[in-house]
Amino acid sequence: MACFLTFITTLYSFLIIFSTSLNTISGAFIEESSEAIAIKREEKMSQSHLHFFFHDILSGKHPSAVRIAGPPESTFDNFGNTMMIDDALTEGPEPTSKLVGRAQGFYSMAAQNDVALLMVMNFAFVEDKYNGSSISMLGRNSVLDDVREMPIVGGSGLFRNARGYAMAHTNLVDPNTGDAIVEYDVYVSNFELGAGLAI
Repeated sequence: MACFLTFITTLYSFLIIFSTSLNTISGAFIEESSEAIAIKREEKMSQSHLHFFFHDILSGKHPSAVRIAGPPESTFDNFGNTMMIDDALTEGPEPTSKLVGRAQGFYSMAAQNDVALLMVMNFAFVEDKYNGSSISMLGRNSVLDDVREMPIVGGSGLFRNARGYAMAHTNLVDPNTGDAIVEYDVYVSNFELGAGLAI
């Protein structure tokens, strides 16, 4: 019986030493593997300059901008007025010019003592290689300035991960209706990330 207890004790000690040794070997193996595998990132940057005209139509039977919020019985330039839009983007300033996309989103009168809009919209393109791609713009538009700069904060499709800015210049405003045509120059850079394993 004493011999059996000695055997069991020896076997138990051997198993403890062996399992500790396995943990160390296994731990070293894991460390070596994590050092041997590195993630290699490839970044491609593309830059685009887009030029188009934005047609904000408040009048007529089918306006492209409609008031959705604001003080009751207020005029367009009252603080808080908010317009939902689905405006045409065209190649030239004429309403009959070639359609290249739509501006969809909203703008609000965001200043109490100034004519400044909060612009939140997507430029959704329908033409050529940009068809199905969009650019997201979010920023302040000081309407009375000749040229306004607003940030591009993202995009989709060919403009995924886009960053940049939009320069807006009012081409025409009808003081009776509020209809406006605004010229946009948009400059965007976007990075396409690719990841692979290098051993």
